Amino acid sequence: MQHHPTSPPPTDDPVPQILRDWLQALRPCFTAPSWEHVLVLVMGAVLAPGKRTVSACLRMTGRADAKNFSSYHQLLNRARWEPRAISRRLLAMIIDRLVPEGPVVIGMDDTIERRWGRRITARGIYRDPVRSSHGHFVKASGLRWLSFMVLTPVPWAGVVKALPVLTLLAPSERSNHQRGRRHKLLTDWARQGALQICRWIPERDIVFVGDSGFAVHELAHAIGSRATLISRLRLDANLFASPPERNAHTLGRPAQKGPPLPKLKTLLSNPATLWRRITVSAWYGRKHHKALEITSNTALWYRPGTPPKPIRWVLVRDPEGRRTPQAFFSTDTTLDPADIIALFVRRWQVEVTFAETRAHLGVETQRQWSDKAIARTTPALLGLYSLISLWACDLLSTSSIPYAAAWYRKTHLTFTDAIGAVRLALWVGDIYQHSPPHRERQKIPPDRLVRMAEALCFAA
Repeated sequence: MQHHPTSPPPTDDPVPQILRDWLQALRPCFTAPSWEHVLVLVMGAVLAPGKRTVSACLRMTGRADAKNFSSYHQLLNRARWEPRAISRRLLAMIIDRLVPEGPVVIGMDDTIERRWGRRITARGIYRDPVRSSHGHFVKASGLRWLSFMVLTPVPWAGVVKALPVLTLLAPSERSNHQRGRRHKLLTDWARQGALQICRWIPERDIVFVGDSGFAVHELAHAIGSRATLISRLRLDANLFASPPERNAHTLGRPAQKGPPLPKLKTLLSNPATLWRRITVSAWYGRKHHKALEITSNTALWYRPGTPPKPIRWVLVRDPEGRRTPQAFFSTDTTLDPADIIALFVRRWQVEVTFAETRAHLGVETQRQWSDKAIARTTPALLGLYSLISLWACDLLSTSSIPYAAAWYRKTHLTFTDAIGAVRLALWVGDIYQHSPPHRERQKIPPDRLVRMAEALCFAA
């Protein structure tokens, strides 16, 4: 039977001042008692090497013997604080630090958090996008989340990162029927989330980027007057020319669209199609450049029952023939086709963020089952990814040496280096960051040494 050593009572504040400074912008969202609990849980979530349960966070901060441990659980399932208010402040922090000018590019995508349990009422059975392929279908039981992420270059990384700011739970159809609620499709949640972000930053130009699941007319019309939508376009999409000019003596209702245009898939085999070669940098997260051939034009995108939507479509083919031809569209018809492609490939970083939050922040290891705790925990961990990326801007630069080895020639910083730098600052940063006023050597408090050792010994 394993014996877990008992940590000595903490001799110093378990929350260093640097973390209090980093989180100060979120302080107005909580009451004074809840704020101290927030600091402890955030610190524990950053330092914990395995599961992100409340008990693991308490152990990492020297609170294993705390008698009021239930208060930390109540912060998630009972305390009165508004996650949307935190999302709004987090978005403002990212924009002020990383996107002071130019359009704000927001990537949106959904992910499945694999969870089981009869008490988790919002879960459903979905296609597992990670384990499934074109010829192999794998089902997964879990929760479906829709996340909006700011796609922006991060100084220490040297590449575009996807920083989550707003994450919404999309309950399954079965769950909504059991509760007597109207079921909302994922695109309905996307429309509401996009309009919410537009209300938060009314003075900025916004570009929403999503995969083919978000290429729907309702979403394009809902945000079209306020923001730009960029997504994939079917090669057999219904495209029409603009309606002819109306004669003053013509009777009847004015035409909404002109004659139909050729399908995009027919342009691929048409020898009269004019192709232009462009070079895209950072192709799907990679640092090398990719040569593409494109052709583009404007059209009216139409579906019966909805008004036609003016778009600029871009048809892309790979000169090397390694990738199948694809089509994209933008509701801003003035955008350059090369810019549309460059903005869309940023979306790949959303998948990277989902993978890194599972690997480094313990998404899918939580054990909450109440509705309120579930709706708060996963968005909090995704938001913590953004906070760590921001905090790393104070600790790392492009000249920082990445965590590498002789057998792993790592040349650039990744999120592993970011969370490592933040952890180091939380463990020992308050000891070595200032020169002592006397020559006596500063020592790490004994209880902190024990917690550091336990983090290594019980990492699994």
